Amino acid sequence: MRRLSSWVVGLTFVACGVQAQTPDAGDPLLESNAAASAPAGNEARGVLRARDQAVLASELAGRIVELPFSEGESFKKGDTLARFDCSAYQAQLNAAQAASRGANEELAHNRQLEALKSVGRFEVSRAEARVSEAQAQSQVYQVQVKRCSVIAPFDGQVVTRKVQRYESVAAGAPLLDVVDNRTLEIHLLVPSRWMDRLKPGQPFTFIPDETGKPLQATVKRLGARIDEGSQTLLLVASVPDASGLLSGMSGTARFAEPK
Repeated sequence: MRRLSSWVVGLTFVACGVQAQTPDAGDPLLESNAAASAPAGNEARGVLRARDQAVLASELAGRIVELPFSEGESFKKGDTLARFDCSAYQAQLNAAQAASRGANEELAHNRQLEALKSVGRFEVSRAEARVSEAQAQSQVYQVQVKRCSVIAPFDGQVVTRKVQRYESVAAGAPLLDVVDNRTLEIHLLVPSRWMDRLKPGQPFTFIPDETGKPLQATVKRLGARIDEGSQTLLLVASVPDASGLLSGMSGTARFAEPK
């Protein structure tokens, strides 16, 4: 009976030893799997954004008579991107300019009469006030006529046409989404603990997903606030050569290991 108990105890010890056995910590397969699943400590995701981009809106209510550029087409700074029917505003401007000319004639006449002592200073002052009023009214309509054309603020391309030719739109209605893909920057969200190791002028590599070609970028500036939820900080970097790149491309930034 004693020998049987010893045999059972020994068998139990062996079984426990088998259960407690763990894989060798130096197993190269396990090490490679762990490395693949762990995120790299010197990488961050980011996106390319254009410095010059805008949604151009109508500054007045009216009917569009010209919309020469479609999605993807390029334009130059100063080109007319949209034009409204401004016949009513032009007519008001013509009337205001005519009134201004008449007020100036009246003022000149009253000044001549004042020199001859035929009218008093009060009549001259009234004529001067009418001239100022007519000039101000003319300037108002000049501004309105100028707003009839939407002028390109920079060289770029049309991303989206939000309206079509011959449509009537309200003041403030979006017309065109435009972008200049030559002025791209990289926007990254990096861990806030990287603050001490990131400085303006620091180089790093950015690889867009769409091209797979590494870009040499430079840290331009850091954000002004850390996001409390994600504990990340905005980093903006410059791209020396943006040829072949488009705003909205995303990719991975790789920084040198800290020394």
